[in-house]
Amino acid sequence: MTFASIILLISNLSFFNPEVHDFHVSKCLIEFNQDEAALQMSLHIFIDDLEEGLRQKGYDQLFICTKQEAAEVDDLINEYLEQHFQLRVNEQEEPFEFIGKEISDDLSAVWCYLEITNIQELKALEIKNNILCSIFNDQKNIVSVIGPKHKATLLFQKGQEIKEAKF
Repeated sequence: MTFASIILLISNLSFFNPEVHDFHVSKCLIEFNQDEAALQMSLHIFIDDLEEGLRQKGYDQLFICTKQEAAEVDDLINEYLEQHFQLRVNEQEEPFEFIGKEISDDLSAVWCYLEITNIQELKALEIKNNILCSIFNDQKNIVSVIGPKHKATLLFQKGQEIKEAKF
């Protein structure tokens, strides 16, 4: 599958049945907010895929973004993301804060909101993104970064889980 094909699929997510999808992809937007000295992230993951990833870690019956959602869901998602989505900002590892989550408009995915504060300038960003790569061999993770003077789109997949962007 080409990069252009993946972008096309993502742009048409609302046309897919939320119960079934034949591809495994996450998307993330990272924006450097200079006024707030922060990296702000929006991460989109299919709920059924995320639940499978958490199920394989021993957590079942989570019912993410439903009325029956397990009380510990936010903590479990945060822990999973801390293990599979890591950032080095200007050559320093920087932990993110899990701000919260909400269900997508088509009810098939969850939007997770993350932030790293006290970032005065953005020169380089190294991202490790292997979200769900150990669960699905065809998993693709797309990250768009909007920096101070430069934009980058990075594609992560099994065997290509670390990428860098310079600004």
